[in-house]
Amino acid sequence: MKMLKKDRQRELVLLLETNPFMTDDELAEHFIVSVQTIRLDRLECGIPELRIRLKDVAVRTMQEEVKSLAVDEIIGDIIDIELDKRALSIFDVSEEHVFHRNGIARGHHLFAQANSLAVAVMDDDLALTMKSMLHFLKPVKVGDRVIAKADVVMDHSNKKRALVTIVSKVGDDTVFTGEFHMYRTTDRKQEES
Repeated sequence: MKMLKKDRQRELVLLLETNPFMTDDELAEHFIVSVQTIRLDRLECGIPELRIRLKDVAVRTMQEEVKSLAVDEIIGDIIDIELDKRALSIFDVSEEHVFHRNGIARGHHLFAQANSLAVAVMDDDLALTMKSMLHFLKPVKVGDRVIAKADVVMDHSNKKRALVTIVSKVGDDTVFTGEFHMYRTTDRKQEES
């Protein structure tokens, strides 16, 4: 039995409250309707498109959490962060990020997303990358969404240093990994005393 429009719209609002990053395609599949129907439902409910929802979450997260970088210095959109522990970033690859002859993303964009995430996750006003080890595993193409996850491993022998591991995925495929050895200006031993 087909769901009534008002019921579908009510459920759409609730669904996007719990998972604001669902695409119109995913929503259409979930409700078994066309993408155009989802777009009309979103419009009637005052729900912005995914790109705008991502930006809103990213700006709120940056203003509330990140100390080490300004909003315009981040490559990608940070959508979740717990300083000195973990962070999550989304980067949508567009025409400007790829080689024109083959549509494959330039590596420095994937590195920039990962490096800025590694800096942003540090709980300090100034954090610097001392060294990095990178692995590009699969090509990323125009239209791909790269989701980078950062995990922080604190160096308990030197509180000014930390290791941030980054795993970047497109869908279920890991496309990039990196280890970023970070230096912070504030000594955590002194702060914790």
